[in-house]
Amino acid sequence: MENNFIFQKIFLLLTYEMDLAQPQKRNKMKTAIFPGSFDPFTRGHQALVEEALSLFDKVIIAIGENVNKRSLLSLEARKKLIEDLYADNERVECITYSSLTGDAAREVGATAIIRGVRNTIDFEYERTLAQTNRRLYPDITTVLLFTPAEYADVSSSTVRELLAFEREVDWLLPEGVDLKEYL
Repeated sequence: MENNFIFQKIFLLLTYEMDLAQPQKRNKMKTAIFPGSFDPFTRGHQALVEEALSLFDKVIIAIGENVNKRSLLSLEARKKLIEDLYADNERVECITYSSLTGDAAREVGATAIIRGVRNTIDFEYERTLAQTNRRLYPDITTVLLFTPAEYADVSSSTVRELLAFEREVDWLLPEGVDLKEYL
């Protein structure tokens, strides 16, 4: 919780500095893109979307198409699951993309890329990715959000592995999601 607060303050300071440098953007709606494979979308992902909504006017969940990755759910099923979950929230949108994330962010008018961090391994990977994105897309800010402690062990990989052994996974998925509807 304290780490999220620190990152939010850092983000807000960076946003304030960007707004001072570009006053014409000050009144624009702030949109962030939250990229991932979301195979499937978990409670950890949901917690990060809720956190991002406290910082941005709109969050676009962007499902990246990775043809080299074996998927549990089809791209269309993942998109439908997320759209069903956020059907009543006009501030959340879901898209699919097959380009670089920065290109997808620009295409939808996002000023930030949201990335989740569960542990130090995630942090090192995300930091490297953020630095690369900063060089390629200097107009887009990467915002790292720590996954809440109660979901730090939750991952889509864990869900897929437990399902392979026919174990219950409802406790890892957003409340009310029946994965069988999307398989």
